[in-house]
Amino acid sequence: MSYFDAASSAPLHPVARQALLASLDEGWADPSRLYREGRKARLLLDAAREAAAEAVGCRTDELVFTTSGTRAVHDGISGALAGRRRVGHHLIVSAVEHSSVLHAADAHESAGGTVTQVGVGRTGAVEAAGYAGAIRPDTALACLQAANHEVGTVQPVGAVGEVCRAAGVPLLVDAAQSLGWGPVEGDWSLLTASAHKWGGPAGVGLLVVRKGVRFASQGPADERESGRAAGFENLPAIVAAAASLRAVRAEAEQEAVRLRELTERIRVRVPRLVSDVEVVGDGERRLPGIVTFSCLYVDGETLLHELDREGFSVSSGSSCTSSTLTPSHVLKAMGVLSEGNVRVSLPMGTAEADVERFLDVLPGAVAGVREKLGAPVPVTVRQEDALVVDALGKLCPLPVIELAKVIGDVPVGGTVRVLADDEAARLDIPAWCEMRGQEYVGEEPADRGSAYVVRRVS
Repeated sequence: MSYFDAASSAPLHPVARQALLASLDEGWADPSRLYREGRKARLLLDAAREAAAEAVGCRTDELVFTTSGTRAVHDGISGALAGRRRVGHHLIVSAVEHSSVLHAADAHESAGGTVTQVGVGRTGAVEAAGYAGAIRPDTALACLQAANHEVGTVQPVGAVGEVCRAAGVPLLVDAAQSLGWGPVEGDWSLLTASAHKWGGPAGVGLLVVRKGVRFASQGPADERESGRAAGFENLPAIVAAAASLRAVRAEAEQEAVRLRELTERIRVRVPRLVSDVEVVGDGERRLPGIVTFSCLYVDGETLLHELDREGFSVSSGSSCTSSTLTPSHVLKAMGVLSEGNVRVSLPMGTAEADVERFLDVLPGAVAGVREKLGAPVPVTVRQEDALVVDALGKLCPLPVIELAKVIGDVPVGGTVRVLADDEAARLDIPAWCEMRGQEYVGEEPADRGSAYVVRRVS
């Protein structure tokens, strides 16, 4: 089985396993106690903190260990907002942040705060000018991921940090996806990360708060981890997390070159091997191991099952693989195709032969899924000068499939109205037009769902 979903969770690094097993024998006691076993545990905890701080590029007394990356995000955002409540209650986030950030923003808004989402372009990157325009006198905090978890695009943290620093606004950076590859550059104020993303054990997060940043921890007081992370430290997991972070950093530079070549191979060859494919994300400013593409006329969940049967573990941001059956918020913000979306994220050590086998298998898997979905015949009627396609009650990617079948039946300049009640159509039909060189006229109300109007250009 070829595991190509490291962006969700990387395989446990061998160094992490060794450190975890060793510290189970030495690090079981309470590190706050003064007896022999407690002192041993404290030495392990201090050494882990020093190693993690060195990797981040911060002081040891600025870094605490939390129970997860999500917990670090939630505590970091709530603490920074509370620490600057006299300034105001305005929070800025990008539209493509991890769900943990967006959920924290929703909670802040529900409690009476205000939130501004900064949009992104088709590569998934924000612009510093977007943050500059969003900052207000009552802005308490801005958040920006170091790199996107779905498409791998690296964000301009340095430029955004300069904008925030000039305005006196602290910037929280979610570095979960990128920290294993190197420190986050730029003038950030808070940083969060998650150990299982770089090959450490799950259940360990990092929260860094720079000296001088106003911060007020929320919830009941706790004496551990500088009062910023409650509960008894999972010392063996913390030691393993720090040891694996140091180990992957030592390998990162050389491995990044190798994985970039493999992902570039996928980016270039997939559109040649499979028709109607859109490779999404920035082609240059991206993480080494992530490549994401969307296939027209393909059901994402079915494609992932086909690839799983062929021995490949991949993930998707497709609307069809979401528990809510709505498009990924990242793909939606980018305005790219969500149907048939595949994210390949290669773990360190991925063999070239596995990538070659994936490229051999993919065309047949896509063709098989498309054949299964090609059976439905669109119901079309003439309505004045427009062709109407009734795709009501049909889920992605069927509305787009049926649009593609009939676009050639109208003359150049003529229009097709697609009736659909699937939320994904609102994203996929405009994205199809962009990809196919047709004109997306807009969305109109209908008795059921919406009517998506497309004009034939060629």
